[in-house]
Order: sequence, then C-alpha cells, then structure tokens
Amino acid sequence: MRNGTLQFITHYTEQYTYLDSVRMALEGGCRWVQLRMKDTPIEEILPIAIETKKLCESYDATFIIDDHVELIQEVQAEGVHLGKKDVPIAEARRILGNKYIIGGTANTYEDVKNLYSAGADYIGCGPFRYTTTKKNLNPILGLEGYKNIIQQAKKNSINLPIIAIGGITVEDIPAIMATGINGIALSGSILRASDPIEEMKKIISIIKKEARQ
Repeated sequence: MRNGTLQFITHYTEQYTYLDSVRMALEGGCRWVQLRMKDTPIEEILPIAIETKKLCESYDATFIIDDHVELIQEVQAEGVHLGKKDVPIAEARRILGNKYIIGGTANTYEDVKNLYSAGADYIGCGPFRYTTTKKNLNPILGLEGYKNIIQQAKKNSINLPIIAIGGITVEDIPAIMATGINGIALSGSILRASDPIEEMKKIISIIKKEARQ
C-alpha cells in the first residue's frame, strides 16, 4: 500500500490547528494523512480538506478523509476511512468505484473478515491501548490482540494491510511491528512531543528499521 506504513491522523489541540498538524507530519516525512474532524459540520471541514489536499500534493502524500464519502470526489482526495457507524464499505464502493482507497475500522477478527468481504483496501485495527483522541472505544487489543488477529487473517488468506492504531507511542512500535502488523497510525503522540517534526522523523526511522528485520 503506497505510503501507508505510517499514517498520521489529524488532531486539533490548543497549540496546533488541523493544518498545523498536517504540515508538521509532512515536514517530518509522513506520506499518508487522514483528515479526521469528528463532530464538525461539513461546511467547516471542506475548506480545511481543500488546503490539506494542496499540502499533500506538494509532498506527494496520500490524502484520506475520515467519514465523509460525499467530500472525496469534490476535494479529489485519494480515499476515505470509515468507522463502524459510518457509511458501509460496500455502499462507499458503489458511490466511489474502484479508483478510490477505502479503509475501515476493526476491533476483532470478525470485523477484519467482514471488511475484507465488503471490499476494503486496508484496515485500521485498534485500539492498542486507551486513547483520549477517540470516544466510545472498543475493547483494548494490546500485543496479544494483534497477534491473534494477524494469525487468523493469515490462516484464512486475508491479505489486506492491517494498521495498528490507538494510543501508540514511539516505544511501542518495535513490539507492535513484531506482531506482523503492516503499519502504524499516530495522532496525539506526535503532537504532544516537544518537537513534532523531529518526533515524526524518529518514528519513521524506527518503522523502517523494524520493517527490514
């Protein structure tokens, strides 16, 4: 999956706007950005999505929008990420066709199997641990949860990229990658760092190292 080994999910803080967070992630070397603006009216998301698209284009980065299938073609994003309560994957595929990337959220192997059957291109699987950036969390997976899901997926010939998400810190990455997971999605841990750009660079180097092993 092009650019998808490290995914940055936008997060608004008192210190940084959504566009600030996108810019820093890209400057740090991340090449996959998901614009996530939960509980925000679509008319407020649109201008930020347009600017995010421009930033991603300038860095040759993949741009995904969370939830809003109706914005993908208008903004010319590469795809959409859909949670369990969003538009069903199959319906999004009917609307968007095969040209666009469609990702889905999973917490169990059953979720993974259903998303695979529905035509998802990748899966955001989590949460790894408790995270303050998401409401109504599913059960925490931890390392054992990822190992079990990866093993069952392989056993059943499900070859979708599975991306770990939810409360992940830089120290967690080697152990998570060792489970057989295909990539990492980060948000708050980047923006809480004293230097988010340098933190992103460090994380990318760790992921590259682990992927070679």
